[in-house]
Amino acid sequence: MADEEAGRRRRPSQDTERSMSTEAQKIRYEKSWLSRKCSSHIMRDRQAQKSGQLFSGLLAMNVVFLGTALISSSIFNKKAITYWHVQIFLSILMVFASCWMLYYQIVTSRKPHAVLYKDLHAGAFWLRGSLLIFGACSILLHVFKIGYEATSTDCIEPMEMIFPALEILFISIQTSLLLFFCKDCTQVQHTVTRYGLTLTLATDLLLWVLVVGNDSVKKELEAQLSGVKRSLSGNKNTTCRCSDTAICPVFKMGYVTLYPFYLEYCLICCSMLYVMWKNVGRRISLRGTHAPPKLKLHGVVFGPLLGSFALFIGFSIFIIYQIQATTSELTKQSFILYYSYWVTLLPVMTLCCVSGTIIHSLEEREVDTHKNPTRSLDVVLLLGASLGPFAISYYSIVACVATDLRTQLSSLNLSYSVIIILEHIAQNIFIIEGLHRQSVIETEGKTFEDKVDPSPRRISVLEVRRESLQNFRRASQAYLQNYSQLNWKRRALKEISVFLILCNIILWIMPAFGAQPQFENGLEKTFYGHSTWFTILNFGLPLGIFYRMHAVGGLLEIYLTA
Repeated sequence: MADEEAGRRRRPSQDTERSMSTEAQKIRYEKSWLSRKCSSHIMRDRQAQKSGQLFSGLLAMNVVFLGTALISSSIFNKKAITYWHVQIFLSILMVFASCWMLYYQIVTSRKPHAVLYKDLHAGAFWLRGSLLIFGACSILLHVFKIGYEATSTDCIEPMEMIFPALEILFISIQTSLLLFFCKDCTQVQHTVTRYGLTLTLATDLLLWVLVVGNDSVKKELEAQLSGVKRSLSGNKNTTCRCSDTAICPVFKMGYVTLYPFYLEYCLICCSMLYVMWKNVGRRISLRGTHAPPKLKLHGVVFGPLLGSFALFIGFSIFIIYQIQATTSELTKQSFILYYSYWVTLLPVMTLCCVSGTIIHSLEEREVDTHKNPTRSLDVVLLLGASLGPFAISYYSIVACVATDLRTQLSSLNLSYSVIIILEHIAQNIFIIEGLHRQSVIETEGKTFEDKVDPSPRRISVLEVRRESLQNFRRASQAYLQNYSQLNWKRRALKEISVFLILCNIILWIMPAFGAQPQFENGLEKTFYGHSTWFTILNFGLPLGIFYRMHAVGGLLEIYLTA
């Protein structure tokens, strides 16, 4: 009887265990089913994202090839393809792109769950500031262009007034889009957004190609004092004469002076649109993300002083060069002064870059291997823009070596070309190494978080988070208290970065606003011929100008994260 009672007591417990094991099996099955379903959804989303990027990229590629073919045809065969045809094509692209940008700002961005994530690395403050400044200058440029066309006699055509007006509208809408929505990781209307972004990117790229291929600006610079001017529209055979009013020369000079800003504006927009395109449908983990540090010149002395000195000397040489270029023919002394400045400054910049790279190798900061479309694009643009100065330098080296090297100008030109190559290589390595280093705040936060005793983690997740937060606060307070006492590696990186930023600014100003001795010294022009050398410079100089501006952004990023 006692055994039967014990058996009866055991049966409910066994039944309970069996039911619990059945429930556990059901739970495990449901979890595995949910995980399989989630993984299938993730795979489907990734496939849709890849196919969307592929087809939208193909659209941009075909539009760019077609537009480039039209622009080049209008240069080489002006009778069959006129500048008017190019303007019509680009006007259609700008209208469609503007309509999509307005649609995104008014409709897409306001949909529920449209922007759940934002890329903190996209649209840095210096990039948006440059976009705003260059955008305003580009609008002013087209105002000057409309004014010049309106006040020139024998030149007025309706399209010459409509096209700049459309460009002003396009620039205004695009600037507002990139200023306020550049960090968006859009989660709705993926297809429309991708195609709109690539169409806008292709339009910007073709506008850049149009300005680069337009040799009328260069002809304006070569004929500053002549009374009869070619039309600023590009490929007209007719000539335009300024009216008797004094405002017409002001419009003309304003356009010629501001056109480098438009070149930079188009390339900056292309880079920001590409990052937005890569971020469509992207889900960013908030773990380990930190707001970008603020710009402070605390604890940096020698870099700003030496950089300001180099900036002042370079600006003085630039003014002397421009005065001689506009009042009389450039003399041999002007070229020697220009080349001597570059040959003196570039080796110093090279040594700073090499020193910074060595300091990077001595640092304890980890290499950041997380997916970052902005950083990947920065590296690609930095290396791609270097191709322009490399091409010009190597062609100059061949021309200098093949001709007489006994003259001082030829020797300086050869030294200038060689040092340009070395400086670009050293600066590229330094910037790329710096962009792949984690911020000091992130590194110190991780260090303190790793020091948390693992035993509390068994207690509760809430306590672990609370303790991690307290340790991170202690790390932040320690960082702020010791900020004035930078260690020598961080101080050296900040000093080098500021010095290189100021040097790259003056090296951007000089060629962007007309100090281009490669056009006027005559050595390469005589060796290769005018047409060939002009084509090489038209390819290389805009890329070199963009390289300096992009290098400033990369160096500023290194300064902030050091």
